[in-house]
Amino acid sequence: MPRPTTRLAIGVSLLALTAVPAAAQTFTPISTGVAPRGDEIVVVAAYNGPNNDVRVTKQDVPVQPGTPPSEASQERAPANPATRTYPRQADGHGVKLGGYNLSRWAEDWRQMRNPKKRDDFLDRLKYLPIDSKGDIYLTLSGEVRIRADYYSNPGMVDSEYRVEDKLRLVGGADLHVGPLRFYGELAHGGLAGHNYGVPTAKFRDDLFAQQFFGEIGGTIGPVTLGARYGRQEFTDGSSTLVQQKDNNSIRTVEQGLRGWAQLSDLRVDLFDFEHVKLGIEGLSDDIADPQTRFSGVTAGVVLRDDKTHKLFLDPFVWRERNDKQRWGSVTAREVRHYYGARFWGSYDDLTLDWTVAHQSGDFAGRAVSAWSAAFAQTYVVGKKGWMPKVGVHFDYGSGGGSFGTGTIHAARAVTAGSVAYSYQGALMTTNLFQASPNFTVSPAKTIDVTVEYQSSWRPSETDAVYRGAGTAYAGTQRIDGNHIGDAVHLQASWKITPRLSLTGRWEYFAAGQLLDEAGFTDSHYFGSWLNFRF
Repeated sequence: MPRPTTRLAIGVSLLALTAVPAAAQTFTPISTGVAPRGDEIVVVAAYNGPNNDVRVTKQDVPVQPGTPPSEASQERAPANPATRTYPRQADGHGVKLGGYNLSRWAEDWRQMRNPKKRDDFLDRLKYLPIDSKGDIYLTLSGEVRIRADYYSNPGMVDSEYRVEDKLRLVGGADLHVGPLRFYGELAHGGLAGHNYGVPTAKFRDDLFAQQFFGEIGGTIGPVTLGARYGRQEFTDGSSTLVQQKDNNSIRTVEQGLRGWAQLSDLRVDLFDFEHVKLGIEGLSDDIADPQTRFSGVTAGVVLRDDKTHKLFLDPFVWRERNDKQRWGSVTAREVRHYYGARFWGSYDDLTLDWTVAHQSGDFAGRAVSAWSAAFAQTYVVGKKGWMPKVGVHFDYGSGGGSFGTGTIHAARAVTAGSVAYSYQGALMTTNLFQASPNFTVSPAKTIDVTVEYQSSWRPSETDAVYRGAGTAYAGTQRIDGNHIGDAVHLQASWKITPRLSLTGRWEYFAAGQLLDEAGFTDSHYFGSWLNFRF
């Protein structure tokens, strides 16, 4: 019988509703060549030693052409703790959302060393000195998210509606000791509702050690070096391939070693991880999965970095092993290599994010040869009034061979989610071509509204259509045709205070000829959540 979480949810909702504004962390840029509310200037603090005051500097962060209203791309934020020589917005450490960072260790709160920068007691928690010089200090962070999701026909099957009431609680502590740091984070996921089936660990976990690691960093001449070992989030790459899946209550994390070296216009990042397998009971059943391994190298090159033009090229070579990969009716070991590059940034009023990757490898003695590509771009039409923006993104993942005996041509992401392709998890990038034009307006300074139309097709008629969870829609591999379906998205977000935000989403997915002939149907989705961070 499902375990209720109502009492806990009520308690945290009172906390969220009593949120008060934090110290301003963003300013409206002037003459940056991009939309003032789309491109933020993030305040970062440079610490000059124990006897000096904190100097606050400003740093431009280019708008990445996220795929409004999806979560396909988010803005980068400054990383912590070392002063990095490579541009902070592109160094692969942390993904910014709503003035905070999704990876809370990627926030630098040293400006709170100055009492004049604090607005309330929560600001005091961001910098707690342990020694008299301030070389040793602690930063505390937290998050509460209360969310409700409605599906009219779960799984695109004509059936009883589903309601999922979700709760996320996260608390983190970041200890800095000179060049060393130690970060830990606990998370709780609660799930209740109607007709939600067997709970999965990504939405229900009594207690999860979401992150815990040790890190050392510093500079040798012009080079910034660092290494981190332990459980951590990894977002150094296109969000069409790797994500921490913030859409879930419990986010995706890795466990292992990561190291980096940076110059002013060149960086190299190496990593070797095991995916973390989630349980639902508590700390004991969330473990690094020895049946998986994800390792590789990502580089970065600054192509241009001035006031109105910020362009970066990130080539990568990755390897993933999964001993439990399933294609068709076979489950076996797959070793897949990713060779690709990401070109992204901003050029005047245009932002873009392009990624192309070839995937090769072996699945149970069968060769793997697949391609994936994503091209997203957004243009600021006007910088006054409602500041309209137009955009379009194209997403492609090859298909074929999944149900046969020859080469597998089905593309697959490493840890990326499915929200970019369907709010209700109806589709994944495998055997998919999708075109999605969108339009965004800001009727108020703290409100953004986006409408998007998506048309979805499959490249290979001999392969199935795939759900967001990676499973095939039964029987679609035996049906002729390419049209999967069409969807309309609407998203509105309101940043009530710097700490408190409210988001609402709606999707209507109309099944195309393929899904219709296979016995699937249309479905509505509604979702809304209140999020509080400090």
